[in-house]
Amino acid sequence: MDIGASVASFAVVVALLTVTPGLDTALILRTSVVAGRRPAWGVVLGVQLGTLLWGGLTAAGLSALLAASQLAYDVLRWAGAAYLVWMGVRMLLTRGAEQAAPEKEGRQETRFRTGFRRGLVTNLLNPKVGAFYVAMLPQFIPDDAPHAVMGLLLAGVHVAEGLAWSTVLIGLATLMSGVLRTARVRRVLDRVTGVVIVGFGLRLAIDR
Repeated sequence: MDIGASVASFAVVVALLTVTPGLDTALILRTSVVAGRRPAWGVVLGVQLGTLLWGGLTAAGLSALLAASQLAYDVLRWAGAAYLVWMGVRMLLTRGAEQAAPEKEGRQETRFRTGFRRGLVTNLLNPKVGAFYVAMLPQFIPDDAPHAVMGLLLAGVHVAEGLAWSTVLIGLATLMSGVLRTARVRRVLDRVTGVVIVGFGLRLAIDR
């Protein structure tokens, strides 16, 4: 398989992965509706930087530690699970926080850096992203291609598709902002997203 065919095949695989609803989709939609486009793009860029870092680590051989060391995988898994449960519980309890200090909560939610940090940490603390790259990337790297460069190229394809899909998600949320940003809808969205994120955290904690 030559480089062009490898990139095209990988693009198809990660396209299906990208459009499948999951943690990133829930987080982007929730942030876009509750806080607006700026922090939503912070989440998007944080997630995609995490993806690029995972691709780079895989190309360098470092993330193979997750496959070789059960302890390394478990440490990262438990850290990621704890972070997701903490973040989800905070969303489930936002009503009390908003009633107590709406201005402070609003300022915090609308920060680009808050969204960026949330997206980056969520991605980097998910060992399944690293496991995916460890399992999939070698299959799409031709024997005669430089592994580090090819790994970053494939991760870049994944990032590009993630950015395109995130643009669609944020655009749809913006078009429906008049309906979605009512107080009642925001509370429901927080509850739903919180439950989804807590669920992902618990599944990550128990899934071996």
